[in-house]
Amino acid sequence: MTTIARAKTALRGAARIGAALCLALAPGAAVALETAFTAPGAPEDLSERLQTASAVMGARARGLSTAQELLAAAQADYATLVQVLYDQGYFSPVVHIRLDGREAAQIRPLYLPRSINRIEVSVTPGRPFRFGRAEVKPLAPGTELPKGFAPGQPASTGAIRDAAIAGVAGWRAAGHAKAAVAGQRITANHAQARLDAAVTLRPGPQLRFGRMSVVGPTDVRDISIRRIAGFPEGEIYDPEALRRVNARLRRTGAFSSVALDEAETANPDGTLDVTASVEDMPRRRISFGAELSSLAGLDLSAAWMHRNLFGGAERLRIEAVLSNIGGTEDLDGRIGVRLDRPDRLGPDDSIFYLFDLERQDRTHYQVTRGGLGIGTRRVFSDKLFGELSLNAHYADADDAFGSNRRFRYASLPLRLEWDRRDSPVDARGGFYLEAEAMPFLGLAGSASGGRLRLDGRAYRSFGGGGRITLAGRVQLGSVVGAAQSEVSPDLLFFSGGAGTVRGQPYDSLGTAVAGSTLLAGGRGFLGASLEVRGQVTERISAVGFYDYGAIDASAVIDGNSVSHSGAGVGVRYDIGGFGPIRLDIAFPVAGNTGDGMQFYIGIGQAF
Repeated sequence: MTTIARAKTALRGAARIGAALCLALAPGAAVALETAFTAPGAPEDLSERLQTASAVMGARARGLSTAQELLAAAQADYATLVQVLYDQGYFSPVVHIRLDGREAAQIRPLYLPRSINRIEVSVTPGRPFRFGRAEVKPLAPGTELPKGFAPGQPASTGAIRDAAIAGVAGWRAAGHAKAAVAGQRITANHAQARLDAAVTLRPGPQLRFGRMSVVGPTDVRDISIRRIAGFPEGEIYDPEALRRVNARLRRTGAFSSVALDEAETANPDGTLDVTASVEDMPRRRISFGAELSSLAGLDLSAAWMHRNLFGGAERLRIEAVLSNIGGTEDLDGRIGVRLDRPDRLGPDDSIFYLFDLERQDRTHYQVTRGGLGIGTRRVFSDKLFGELSLNAHYADADDAFGSNRRFRYASLPLRLEWDRRDSPVDARGGFYLEAEAMPFLGLAGSASGGRLRLDGRAYRSFGGGGRITLAGRVQLGSVVGAAQSEVSPDLLFFSGGAGTVRGQPYDSLGTAVAGSTLLAGGRGFLGASLEVRGQVTERISAVGFYDYGAIDASAVIDGNSVSHSGAGVGVRYDIGGFGPIRLDIAFPVAGNTGDGMQFYIGIGQAF
């Protein structure tokens, strides 16, 4: 070929390329796009998955209109649809995507049509495969692979992936922090619809924890972070130990984010360093609460919190409560202060200090009380903790047993809380248990004894999507070792109101005292509540409930104890993470302590 002929050929080629590029870069004309999808032999759920995953089937919603956009989406859809099929166990699929009758895979980007009017997607999934050979090796002792990854089980890439993850996790749990997948061999027998999968792992050496470095914008002292974290330097690597370190730091409430990053490579001495990246929460927070009852009136509460008082993630909380505003009883008030210091004792232990001052002006008694205390908190798990404190408190009271009665105590309350609810503000499953035993030593002539208290709650949901929830609560209380007349009224038990029996006036049930028109609190208490919660819409739920309460002058409830009950209906409106807004309307069912309707408004479920 002559030089002139070569030049002419090059010019013609350049002209074609230039024309194609101009067409590709020009905006496509707006047309009415038609789409069609067929999947012969595919189950309905698989067909829906494929259509949802397809970019071209959702072209209108995604704003795809030009020819180049539609071609790019169609060509990407081949891999997307095949992956969906592989995930569902179909390894012999046939996928066609046609743009105005032309197979999208055969259209070259430099030769785009001016417009695309119709897109047809056809998927023939073929037979579902089952595993023939299914193995992951080597495995760490005690490693259990997913049950779905076994010979004869439906095959899918997801099952292979889960098995590989389980295998790596087993080695990491045994201290091999850098365990990884070394290779995999997957063979599809199309004639027998069988998939053979063999995954090979590389465990790597067993490592020990090295040093933990702390980085990030934080005002918490480095030494305090290390005390709280309890990083197990020198111990054999364990991912669960890292999870505990993370949980301890988050538990302080001082940090908005905590991330633990392992070093890419181990140190020559067989240790692995970890970097803790932390970022502080805002130091101060103010919160408010309110609850309204038709007889007890309005209760208002406010709290101010400092999350890092002295630089050691200390948490100071000051709260104030005003009760019975506009109610049938006189105004009550309380101020409480608590300081938690999580860096004092150890990674799962902390010290706290208490102070409170309260005035209770009730129908049957009036008491002014206050106290000081110091205690320790032990966290056993994410769901279980205990507190033990030493307190000194006083109470000056007027009640059914007399006026100007003075009580002075030293107490040693032990409290345990076990919370297995799925949500603390709107539980639909699980349980909650709180127990307290408080021996008290009488001072300055006051009697000694003990107070026991138990609060148990359980939840279970039924129906499609758990739209029906059955919730139950049992409360028990008992004062032992001291006579009823020898105990401050704030340590005895009354029943009635939002926290015990709705439909009955607040603290309306007590025990009669000879020669007095006032009631005394009981040494024994039993409360029980049952709720049926039904979800009407995504945010609105209806509730039916029944509450029961019994009081006795002795420490044990029996068949002769005085009791009352109430029942009613309510509505809940979910406002998100704060829990639902609650409205309950209740009536007395049994007992002679109340008459007529009562209503209650608050935030969060009743229990």
